[in-house]
Amino acid sequence: MWQSYINAFKNYLKLERSLAENSVEAYLHDAEKLHEYILLTNPSLSPMQVSARELMNFLMYLGELGLSAHSQARMLSGLKSFFKYLLLENLIQHDPTQLLEAPKLGRKLPDTLSFPEIEAMLDAIDLSTPGGTRDRALIEVLYSSGLRVSELVGLRLTNCYFDAGFVRVLGKGDKVRLVPIGQDAMHYTRLYLDHVRSGLNVQKGDEDTIFLNLRGSQLSRITVFTTIKKLAAEVGIQKAISPHTFRHSFATHLIEGGADLRAVQQMLGHESITTTEIYTHLDRDYLQQTLREFHPRSKR
Repeated sequence: MWQSYINAFKNYLKLERSLAENSVEAYLHDAEKLHEYILLTNPSLSPMQVSARELMNFLMYLGELGLSAHSQARMLSGLKSFFKYLLLENLIQHDPTQLLEAPKLGRKLPDTLSFPEIEAMLDAIDLSTPGGTRDRALIEVLYSSGLRVSELVGLRLTNCYFDAGFVRVLGKGDKVRLVPIGQDAMHYTRLYLDHVRSGLNVQKGDEDTIFLNLRGSQLSRITVFTTIKKLAAEVGIQKAISPHTFRHSFATHLIEGGADLRAVQQMLGHESITTTEIYTHLDRDYLQQTLREFHPRSKR
């Protein structure tokens, strides 16, 4: 019984909500985990009979298994979608997830790199090698446009409008957005295209992909990750560095420089402005300096 509803839920996610395959799989995983729990505790219960109490017990069960609060909250989000689907299909009259609250999450500020740290990493790249020329281009693009690593490795030649200073990006949920790209990023990308990529034996299916490995295939996310980790180690950066760190740095530096939050939201491809607001953090020293400089009582 459960499997037929989960299969129908899958079709709803793919056909009506047009979610990406990874998102569909994540939602299905959440529904299937609930099904597994029901089989252990009350096998005769159908999806339409699940109450808020069962769901609360399920979340407690996940906590006992050692699942983090963040993972529990994400799973609850998937279950909310499942029961919303049942509600839309008139299979249930009330949504049992409506009054459930996700576990409280501590809001962790993302690691960022300072501009001198980014400059040090870029300067450490050996431009005399094909791999170095490519790495300089891709890191310039990461920092210049704030792309996700999946968006970076998926960039297409036909989606680059360098004359206009934009790239067309396919983001989460297959949503397309136009993102501005800086002069340095365009310069090093052209350098890579003209002097490295043009000499590669491009593999079938990757003819339109910008960033390739030296065998002519699309660059993997793991390769980008290891390249960045290696560069950070070379210049003595001790922070936990990943491709996403450049996205965080891009957003933080823009906002600290006075950029409009809505513009940054659009460039990052965030659906909600609250996601972008995490980048509005400023260090304590800067806040204290601002108070001393501008508050009338602090000038005395």
